Amino acid sequence: MSTTNPKQTVLNPTIPFAGTILGGLQPGEMVLIQGTVPSDCERFQVDFTCGNSTKPRADIAFHFNPRFKRSPCIVCNTLERESWGKEEILYKNAFTLRSTFEMIVLVQKDEFKVAVNGAHVLQYNHRLDLDKVDTLAISGKVKVQAIGFFPGSNSGPPPPGVVNNRGPQANEVLSMSDDLSLPFRGKLTKGLSVGHTITIKGQTSLYPHSFLVNLRVGNTEDIALHLNPRMKAAVFIRNSYLSECWGPEENTLPSFPFSPGEYFEVTLPHPLPLYSTGVYSLSKC
Repeated sequence: MSTTNPKQTVLNPTIPFAGTILGGLQPGEMVLIQGTVPSDCERFQVDFTCGNSTKPRADIAFHFNPRFKRSPCIVCNTLERESWGKEEILYKNAFTLRSTFEMIVLVQKDEFKVAVNGAHVLQYNHRLDLDKVDTLAISGKVKVQAIGFFPGSNSGPPPPGVVNNRGPQANEVLSMSDDLSLPFRGKLTKGLSVGHTITIKGQTSLYPHSFLVNLRVGNTEDIALHLNPRMKAAVFIRNSYLSECWGPEENTLPSFPFSPGEYFEVTLPHPLPLYSTGVYSLSKC
């Protein structure tokens, strides 16, 4: 997992799974689920429940149910006193058969927000009191490798995570204190080579202006890759700064990939060797 300091983790749980959420859920907290959807999956479900009683059946505050057969969709609902409420249906499915996924559920005061593989999928308003939720249940045709529960902070959800998570010598890139507050600067101790990627996960503010991601060359002022999403102008600037000179700016994209208040995931693949050492920095402006 690329996010640091979870309050609770579960690795390779047997499905169906039902586990107590230590301390319950609070606004600002985040639940991360990493797994794989088998090729023969017809449906699976992730439920945030009020206990784990079967007789009578425990209330389900948030029922999240991806379905793959016939018309793919995601069904959300609430079970209260053994009676289902009105379904909320998203007529598309963010999950793909035979593929891995990373699902993030952000717990907010009035709603749950769900992102899959770095893209916002849906939000679901609370129908039951959040303080009643104490159990996470997962069932159906799905394989889960890891579950993480991450506490909130004064600024909302956990700070962005940075990880070099692929290639023969994958390793996390964090500050020595695990402090990922902005501006952040961390060293790529083994540099970058073929097959490595850097993944940056975070959330934009509700009233964003812009932020910067720079891949620097060692301790020099050279910037191999400069990324600068500008929210108000909806422009994503890419460039390099070498030998005290900016290169030709690139800013065209089919669509602008960032939205206010939403989670994002930026993956930087490296098909070619760049430098033996480097420095990563992240800041907002």
